[in-house]
Amino acid sequence: MASDFVFPPPATVSVPVVGQTARFAVHRIYCVGRNYEDHAKEMGFTGREPPFFFMKPADAVVVVDAGQTGTMQYPTLSKNLHHEIELVACIGTGGKNILAVDAHKHIYGYAVGLDMTRRDLQGEMKKQGRPWEIGKAFEQSAPIGPIVPAAKAGDVEKAEISLQVNGTDRQRSNVSKLIWNLGETIEHLSAAWELQPGDLIFTGTPEGVAAVVAGDTLVGEVAGLPSLTVKIV
Repeated sequence: MASDFVFPPPATVSVPVVGQTARFAVHRIYCVGRNYEDHAKEMGFTGREPPFFFMKPADAVVVVDAGQTGTMQYPTLSKNLHHEIELVACIGTGGKNILAVDAHKHIYGYAVGLDMTRRDLQGEMKKQGRPWEIGKAFEQSAPIGPIVPAAKAGDVEKAEISLQVNGTDRQRSNVSKLIWNLGETIEHLSAAWELQPGDLIFTGTPEGVAAVVAGDTLVGEVAGLPSLTVKIV
């Protein structure tokens, strides 16, 4: 017998997969903080700090199909919305206490993502020693492009990563400059949480984060993956 609900449950959040009709159902979104050295420095930190994580809700996802321009509403309360371009690792096989050497067996594929941040609100929370959710975990804060299965994604760990705003470079680096690489990130993450199929891991952003305003068009790229185009409205 079908279950009754007080109200209809929301639809499953899902992301298209290149070359397939089946979609990738999103479970959780994990984000790695300050995982490129030059970005850590521009945020006032140095060195190889132990990795740390924050989360976004699955419904923060804004799905943008290949070749399309997605839209993101400029969020409430903020006057300083920042872009953060990231490689996203998409988990296909869950697990706990996964070793770095085994981590790639758990990755289904990769995508280009944006960790959009209400920097002013995040900054206020930092000053007060309070959680960052209001700066990071808001609606439409995780635009993402189509997922490319790992076997077809090329050598993403050495891929160029970049973001342009209105045709001008803002961020440009290489995934090889991650402080904690994909295997190490998954090892640390899976020690704290049991990863599940459908988890998205936003692996960190390089230097060059800056503000955007309504009307700006962002184009994010990781070599070998479909680009991600988002307009702020």
